[in-house]
Amino acid sequence: MNIDSIQNGIVIDHIPAGKGMELYGLLNLEALDCQVAIIKNAASGKMGRKDIIKIDAAIDVDLDLLGYTAPGATINIIKNGVLAEKKTPDLPEELVGVLKCKNPRCISATEQELPQIFRLADRENRVYRCLYCEAKA
Repeated sequence: MNIDSIQNGIVIDHIPAGKGMELYGLLNLEALDCQVAIIKNAASGKMGRKDIIKIDAAIDVDLDLLGYTAPGATINIIKNGVLAEKKTPDLPEELVGVLKCKNPRCISATEQELPQIFRLADRENRVYRCLYCEAKA
């Protein structure tokens, strides 16, 4: 399989195997009018198998969403065909509009204009709790 190199764009690497398509949807990459390549189950010495997303455009990537969905993923920013910057997102302290509260009595379930906000309660176990009712995500 041959996928061309990127001259100016982003490579999201070290995505856990099977999470590439989920990230594609969550990052709303289908709305882009540039080339996007998703490589699933690529061999990786460190991870065994991994997914990779190549975006042939310089876009802003939601680091909080990426840190929550694909911990350990890296973002490589390519400029003029060379690696210009590398970012490794961490678990965000707060998630806004990513998760939905499962508590039917939560105010965020009845008040549609309220944003869904979750705060990191336990970093080690990746536990988030609703800002309004403390329900576990």
